[in-house]
Amino acid sequence: MPASPRVAPPPSGTLLGSHPAVHRITDLVDRVATTPVSVLVTGETGTGKSLLAREIHRRSGRTGRFVEVACGSLSETLLESELFGHVAGAFTGAVADRPGKFLQADGGTIFLDEIATASPALQVKLLRVLQSMQFEAVGGSKTHAVDARVILAANEDLASLVTTGRFRADLFWRINVVTIEMPALRDRTADIPLLAEHFLRSASARACRLVEGFTPAALAALLAHDWPGNVRELEHAVERAVFLGRGSLVGVADLPMLGGGRGASLTLPVAVGPAACSLKVALTHPERQMIIDALDRHGWRRDAAAKALGINRTTLYKKAKRLGMDLAALAPSIHTSTPASPSR
Repeated sequence: MPASPRVAPPPSGTLLGSHPAVHRITDLVDRVATTPVSVLVTGETGTGKSLLAREIHRRSGRTGRFVEVACGSLSETLLESELFGHVAGAFTGAVADRPGKFLQADGGTIFLDEIATASPALQVKLLRVLQSMQFEAVGGSKTHAVDARVILAANEDLASLVTTGRFRADLFWRINVVTIEMPALRDRTADIPLLAEHFLRSASARACRLVEGFTPAALAALLAHDWPGNVRELEHAVERAVFLGRGSLVGVADLPMLGGGRGASLTLPVAVGPAACSLKVALTHPERQMIIDALDRHGWRRDAAAKALGINRTTLYKKAKRLGMDLAALAPSIHTSTPASPSR
């Protein structure tokens, strides 16, 4: 059965797609990347807001770090400490001075994701920082000044939140200078083959397995799906198909989240050919298989699987990340044929 057409890989770091909306975004990035202006990136979860922030930083010419903060994952107190740092004794458990993310981003870029989740009190502090780029650590009196490019992201309509009083109007107008809206994948379906091919190459390299493309039926299924999780959901779908599939082409049966069946065997594929991978890469296969087996034996309860492997849960996550395994993305394709909820 013929494979889907091969598409030449785009330059590293660029935004993928030929849709007019992607071209407009790329053009806007070209114009603002080297300026100090703050950028607000909007769009549904999974549309690539973090990728865009990294792209702006890459093109900015700044030599400092790119620092990302997931505002929605921390409480107000922890988020303030995370952003601005704290001094020893500022609160219970603060045994030493700790620099915050703004200080770490000096000379670089700080990306504040899910900014709509910031509390009203923290919004006031953020407004001051954005206006003067000065702040004090939690519990401290010394004022720090930094030169950091600020990029913010929201998957909610901030203008509506201002109307309902959930977001400060003065902060909104301060960050609403350059706004870039990331389109949903369902609005640019023509880009799906290019994106899927890109994710296929990436996953194949990490799996150390030759996967040549997609069957026509699989490609049709990809094009027909509405992708509520957007580009991230597509990436996870292709990754599952590569890691858990057996054939040289991704077929519909390898895409259970699209209604193609219950998925491939739990046994991860071996490398194709004696010289397909380096020894280091080839040795990752048994480790991946042990993790998959332990998770399957314990109903994908990660704490129980970690205990069975003789490690703690944190170590399990670190190993999975090093091995290129997204545990949340892998699990649904094995145990259910219903679509998995997109994760952030």
